[in-house]
Parts: sequence; C-alpha cells; structure tokens
Amino acid sequence: RSSSIISDQGAEVQGLSTGVGDSATGGTDVQGLSTAVGDNVTGAGNDQQLLSGSGTFNVKAYGVKGNGKTDDTKGFQSAWKAACAASGSPKLWIPKGTYLIGPVKFTGPCKNAKTITGTLLGSSNLGQYAGNDWLQFGWLNGLTITGGGTLDGQGAQAWPHNKCPKTKQCNTLPANLKFNAVTNSFVKGIKSVNSKFFHIGMVDTHNVQFIGLTITAPDASPNTDGIHIERSSGISVVDSHIGTGDDCISIGHGSTHITVTGVTCGPGHGISVGSLGKYPKEQDVRGIIVKGCTLTGTMNGIRIKTWENSPGPSTAANMTFDNIIMNNVGNPIIIDQTYCPFSKCAVSSASKVKLQDITFRNIRGTSKNPEAVTLDCSSAVPCQNVILEEINLQHSGGPKSFCKNVKAKFVGKQIPAPCAR
Repeated sequence: RSSSIISDQGAEVQGLSTGVGDSATGGTDVQGLSTAVGDNVTGAGNDQQLLSGSGTFNVKAYGVKGNGKTDDTKGFQSAWKAACAASGSPKLWIPKGTYLIGPVKFTGPCKNAKTITGTLLGSSNLGQYAGNDWLQFGWLNGLTITGGGTLDGQGAQAWPHNKCPKTKQCNTLPANLKFNAVTNSFVKGIKSVNSKFFHIGMVDTHNVQFIGLTITAPDASPNTDGIHIERSSGISVVDSHIGTGDDCISIGHGSTHITVTGVTCGPGHGISVGSLGKYPKEQDVRGIIVKGCTLTGTMNGIRIKTWENSPGPSTAANMTFDNIIMNNVGNPIIIDQTYCPFSKCAVSSASKVKLQDITFRNIRGTSKNPEAVTLDCSSAVPCQNVILEEINLQHSGGPKSFCKNVKAKFVGKQIPAPCAR
C-alpha cells in the first residue's frame, strides 16, 4: 500500500496542524505527488474508490472546515486513516486554507505514505498536548515529506514553562515533529520554526534522509535542539541550515551509522554527540560522520559530552569529524566527560562512557575562547585512539589546548600547539 498527503500552496494549519504548501520538485516520488492534485477527489462516502486507492482524498470530505477557527483534528485523523488503509497509491489532499488542529498522530502500519506540508501553527495551549508531541509519525515504512512547508510551533509562550534547563526532574514540552519506528523514508525542504522543545526528534527510526531543512529559533530558546537522534540508524542530514537555542544536531545513545554533511549551524550549542551516560542500560554509539559543515557564533563546535555518575558502562566509538569551518565559535573541539548543564551537579564517580577511535580532521577557523581544543576525558575510562589531524584554530590572544586522561595523536599542522600528553 502507498498513500500520499498533498495540499495546495498556501494551506495553513493552526493549533496543531498539517497544512501542505508548495508544489513538489525533485525525484520520482515527489513528482508523483505533485501531479496527484489533478486526480479525482474521493469523498468519504465513495467507499469503492477509497478501497481501490485510485483517487485523491480531500480532507474537507472528512468534516474539515479549514477556517482557522474550528478544530479540524478529527477530520485530519480520519482522512489519514482512510488513505493509509487504502490499497494502491491514494493521495490525501489538503486544499488551500487555514487549518486549526491539535496534536496529531499519523501512524501505521502503512507503506509508502507521501506527505507534502505547508504552513502549520502549533497551539500555544499546553493543556492540549497531555504529554504528546505536536506532529507524530509512527510505524511507517516509505514515508515522504516534501514541499517546502513550515511548521511553526509558536514556542515563545511555552519556553518560560520549561524547567529542564534547571533540573533533571522535568516534564518535556512538545516537539514540533516526532518520528517513532519510521523506516526507509525521505524528508526534504521543510522548515521548522520556534518549536516548544526539540524541532525534530526520532527514536527507533532507520534509513531516513533529511535534505535541505531550515530550522530556526532564537538563541535563548531552551532545549530547542534542531534534530535529536536516538536509538536510530542509517540517518543522514544533508545540506541544511539550523540555528536554535540548543544543539543544532544532537546524537543520543543507541545511534549508529549517522551522517551529517553540508550543514550550517548557528546560533546554537553546536553539533553534539550526547549527552551520554545519563540513563541505565544505554546502548552504544558507533559510526558517526560529520563532514563539510560550517558553524558560526555557536557556544560549542564539535562536542562529545557525557555525564559523570553514569549508572552503567557504554561506548561511543568510530567517529569522524572532517572538513569543518568554525567562525568565532566557543570551544571548537571539545570532549567533555564532566558534562553538567546545571549550576551544580552531584559527583560521586567518573563517567563510565568509553570514548575511542575518534578523528578530528581539517578543522579550521576562529575560536571565541582562548581554549580552542579541549579533551577532558574520564579518569575511569580514559579516551583511546583520539587523532587530531590538520587543525588550524586561531584566537586573537593565541589559542590554547587542554588534555586530561587521554593520549592523543597529532598529525600535520596543529594550531593550537598539541596539549601535554
């Protein structure tokens, strides 16, 4: 089975919404979606065409008003359910308009669901979410989201209610877009603005490409990570611009074979592996490649961060950071195994996260801080096989480096000078 979601240009969704906007460009799947607008529109009463999957499902045939005032959540869910259940290649059509919808779960199982998104405004009423994220895609294979649409979480009113920057014991706010158990999928050209929490989060998600994304939030917005990856594999983030109040990209535990290329980052906290070692029974991180990226004005550059007091051992290994430009970046290269985002953290033991087989290559530009290279590893499990090759990080006062619990290998040009081993 395959299904598609298509909307006319200018479709807007308010509250928790799913409008669909710009016409699709690009590959075969996307072209197929864009031409689907001309198909016959299937109403809710046309059971024969619904079952055959030969038509286009207009959300307005399912009670959706599209007036920006009426809650259209149920209509969207009904239309999605019909398209997902149909055989063939049905399309879900969102006509031009403004749509007010609350938290929506677009769940399967269904295969080859295709979505084109437009402008959506997230409700500022936190009571609507009841612990849920805003737009949730789950248990889907072959999902395609394209079209240059915008997801506006309208997070400014919610950020003051976020207690997570101050304490571990906190309730997380809704993410703009959440993927659960999504496989073999493709997301291109969408924009995410002012999410209440993470912009895009994923868990148990495999073989998904994210291309040409634009993710923005003010640099003071808390926990607005651009993309957070956890317990996922085969994820690639390509040619995207991310500027937020937290990590542009954060790679959490259980993530393997993650590739980040051509990303511009700033403002924000940089591109991070971690934080790791916070929870019991965390899975290992392996096979990370970050290449050809540019960071500007961020708090950190490339960062690996692990907690002290780790409840159990884990490993993060086989990571390469290559051809990265730093423009006035704080801590351009940093391993921090004493990570604490609060004013104070209780410490009774060193981090149990083992870091090994890490290469920083061709990292160049300017550092905001004198300490341009920091390798602060754990005394319990010192870092192994850390290589710095062709490093050129300038600072007006002279750049410095710091090493602890690591015997790093230095190859080629080294500015700052290699730290004591």
